Amino acid sequence: MNDFQSHRNHLGKLISWQWRNLIPGFLEFAWNAFHGDDLHFEQSLFPPPHLRYSQLMGRHIATTAILLTWFAIAMIPVLATSRPISPIAASKPTSNAAYLGFDRNVYPGDDALPVLRKTFAFAGYWLGPPPGEKINTWAGKRALLQSQGFGFAALYRARQANEVKKDVQARQKGILDARNAAASAKAEGFAARTIIFLDIEDGGRLTPSFHIYLRAWADELGRAGYRPGVYCSAIPVDEGHGVTILTADDIRHHMGERELVYWVYNDVCPPAPGCGTPQSPPPVSAGGVPYAAIWQFVQSPRRKEYTARCASTYHADGNCYAPGDTAHAWFLDVNSATTADPSSSAR
Repeated sequence: MNDFQSHRNHLGKLISWQWRNLIPGFLEFAWNAFHGDDLHFEQSLFPPPHLRYSQLMGRHIATTAILLTWFAIAMIPVLATSRPISPIAASKPTSNAAYLGFDRNVYPGDDALPVLRKTFAFAGYWLGPPPGEKINTWAGKRALLQSQGFGFAALYRARQANEVKKDVQARQKGILDARNAAASAKAEGFAARTIIFLDIEDGGRLTPSFHIYLRAWADELGRAGYRPGVYCSAIPVDEGHGVTILTADDIRHHMGERELVYWVYNDVCPPAPGCGTPQSPPPVSAGGVPYAAIWQFVQSPRRKEYTARCASTYHADGNCYAPGDTAHAWFLDVNSATTADPSSSAR
């Protein structure tokens, strides 16, 4: 119970008790004293019935004045200790819940979904060919995944930095990729305002022309009715002279007032816990980017230069598998997210 509620309850009880017991006595004493009547104070506090209800009008006026005075006195501690309610503090989320998700470039197969759903709340869903692939094996599987209860993190592959070296070319390709991503999302049944994450494989500080590409992609995707997100690195890169850079921070710095949703990867142990699917997933902020919505903390196969301190958590072949995958058929990347449906149009 807060201070205001405590004082309010105390005040209510005080007024109720005083009204029934003390007020009539004080008024009777004051009234008779005003008229020169010799009435003992004790009798005024607890007067007999034949005196208690005489001269009602005068007593009502006096009662109102006394009540207002007592109310003002009782409110002094409330006013002295109360603080204005901050709108930011009032709307701040109170839950630190995190949700596990998986992603992989190749669709694991229909039979894998019931097994994976026992562990994961959402799946990465490619809207075009993933890196290193010529076809998209996820195409047409959205409805099946949704029927199994999966949420989604929709992905579209970005251009490599060496593909967008010139500014004009970068802008044109950003627009083209955004239109293709939106068309694929619409064909798959993703609603308007669904978040589509652009998969950026390049790490460290990005080139100026790549930022032009990224801004053009975000703007065009918004015009197509979808919301832009990025999948990018949260691993610090040492640029020398005491300067380090995160790709996520670099992108955020160059996006201006555009709103972007961040899915970051950082499989360095620590902060990454290694291969695992804990019932209480690590909070997304532990990945090093407090404004991120998703943190990918496992990549398969593991990257030895980053995972030496948690190597024992991975399978002997260097991959990470779901607990129910006893045949080790579907190696996975593992993620923690702030919601069970990171791409949801309702966010």
